[in-house]
Amino acid sequence: MANSAQAEKRARQNDRLRARNAAMRSILRTAIKKVRKAILAGDKAEASTTFSVSMGVIDRIADKKIIHKNKAARHKSRLSAAVKAMHA
Repeated sequence: MANSAQAEKRARQNDRLRARNAAMRSILRTAIKKVRKAILAGDKAEASTTFSVSMGVIDRIADKKIIHKNKAARHKSRLSAAVKAMHA
């Protein structure tokens, strides 16, 4: 339990930030799953359009430091390779 007004405010702020970060991580995971689903479906056009939208999501979340920039780059690289490996 917080013992000072400053600690109480910090606890409130941390709760808000944790909730926002969790929501953003959920958006990230959903974007990645959409691309993977399109790849498994075998629809290259859909996969590449979903991939381009997901790149923006991944970059925005990395810019906000919710995930590390190298993790974002790793996701983008793997998804890109998977889309390119698809047969037209």
